[in-house]
Amino acid sequence: MKLILKKSLANLGEAGEVVQVKAGYGRNYLIPYGLAYVASEANMARLQEEQARSKEQSRRDFLEARRRASQLEGKSLIFHERAGEDGKLFGSVTENDIADRAGEWDLDFELDKRSIQLEEAIKIVGATKVSVRLHAEVEVDLEVQVEPTES
Repeated sequence: MKLILKKSLANLGEAGEVVQVKAGYGRNYLIPYGLAYVASEANMARLQEEQARSKEQSRRDFLEARRRASQLEGKSLIFHERAGEDGKLFGSVTENDIADRAGEWDLDFELDKRSIQLEEAIKIVGATKVSVRLHAEVEVDLEVQVEPTES
């Protein structure tokens, strides 16, 4: 029996894949639990249409991420924070702070804090390169400069 998987299943295949299974397994388990549907001609046509639509959406997402990355390239942020004499900050600069400050730029999109790749918050004075992942294949670096305040 040929079925099209709705969900990825270990030892069977990925979602959208056409698989050959025994009739009882398909009829009694995969189809009733909504894990697969019969690979009829109409369903195969629907699957191909869905895959084409998904591929086109993926391409659009990639191009949009590249456009956004071009707006962020070469940008840098300067933060003025209280720091001790040894250069350690009394607070820290986090993904939220970077996203909020980037919101002040004239961008046609809002930078999401989840796209900012910081291993840990910035806690020292100086320059730091911060990666911004806009898409699985598109990443851009921002320079974040932290300077001590005069107090």
